[in-house]
Amino acid sequence: MQINTVEDLFVHGLSDIYNAEKQLTRALSKLARESSNAELAQAFKNHLEETQGQIERIDQIKDLVPELKIKRMKCHAMEGLVEEANEVIESTEKGPVRDAALIAAAQKVEHYEIASYGTLCTLADQLGYKDVKKLLAETLEEEKAADTLLTETATSKINAKAGKA
Repeated sequence: MQINTVEDLFVHGLSDIYNAEKQLTRALSKLARESSNAELAQAFKNHLEETQGQIERIDQIKDLVPELKIKRMKCHAMEGLVEEANEVIESTEKGPVRDAALIAAAQKVEHYEIASYGTLCTLADQLGYKDVKKLLAETLEEEKAADTLLTETATSKINAKAGKA
């Protein structure tokens, strides 16, 4: 996709995160299955539901601004992050160490999403897409909350168990 304007940049970023979220829906189910900690598994399942809502918000954005044509593209960053999570699963036995590694992998994803949605909010604001920015900001706050929850889960439970394993 050729990027010549700020609007092109916005469409590219929105197209990228749309695909990233779709990739993530497939990965979160696996993360939940591969966790040995019930609380962590539930957090992954909850975030899966939230991610499906985030995809719906992007669909709402497409309806709000029909001239924004989302492009079919692959988010290579998310593809790499998901592959890293798969490598963690393959190289660890189910238990606290794997759980700690899954949290680390999930937080990399959250940080990527936070950066992406933060940029999209800024661009939407610059382009005057007030309603779009509101939807994107809602998702941004969910991503920040997911990151905080992962940190709390790691520091209050998982990492100490992993250290004793």
